[in-house]
Amino acid sequence: MPATEAVFRWLAPDARQVIYQRADFITLLGRHLFVVGVAALFTVSVGLLAGVAVTRQWGRDFLPLATQVASMGQTFPPVAVLALAVPALGFGTLPIIVALVLYGLLPIVRNTIAGLKDVDLATISSARGMGMTDGQILRQVELPLAAPVILAGVRTSITINIATAALGSTVGASNLGDPIIAGIINTNMAYVVQGALVIALLALSVDSFFEVLQRRLRSHTA
Repeated sequence: MPATEAVFRWLAPDARQVIYQRADFITLLGRHLFVVGVAALFTVSVGLLAGVAVTRQWGRDFLPLATQVASMGQTFPPVAVLALAVPALGFGTLPIIVALVLYGLLPIVRNTIAGLKDVDLATISSARGMGMTDGQILRQVELPLAAPVILAGVRTSITINIATAALGSTVGASNLGDPIIAGIINTNMAYVVQGALVIALLALSVDSFFEVLQRRLRSHTA
């Protein structure tokens, strides 16, 4: 960052300081990844379980309900979720994790359902004819074949939440949103651009990683 001070000085010529130094960017990155990672752990677990449950014979009646509940998470803006969560959970990391879980659930639930529904019924019948139990068919046939579609939902959820997690700085959760919020408060565009650039690079890196992973899964299931 210090090497680019001249560029950031152009963005905020009247600012006393143009390089954000209240916290190290590596530290902020670690905190950001922690929040997104914990939220992803919950969204993937809950979304996958919900998607599997409503595609089983005994759970198909709950398919519309599961989709609607997951959709409700994205109808509420994350800022509104934070405003509702802070009085109950207090300031800090927990409210933003709750907001990210609710906001990131829909793509995983939707893609899990779509991926499992797209599995060829003839393949399932063949597996059943070989004597495989329902549990074995799910683990060894359905989930591996649906994995590329499910992973696309996970990719969308996590990439969106990387950007959304910056809102945590408004409720005391220190992360890469700190420079952005500090820049807005102090009218310092240099701070805002620094935070936005790091978040954008992180999101692009994670998205590229999932793209490579999806390609490999497709090649294995082709």
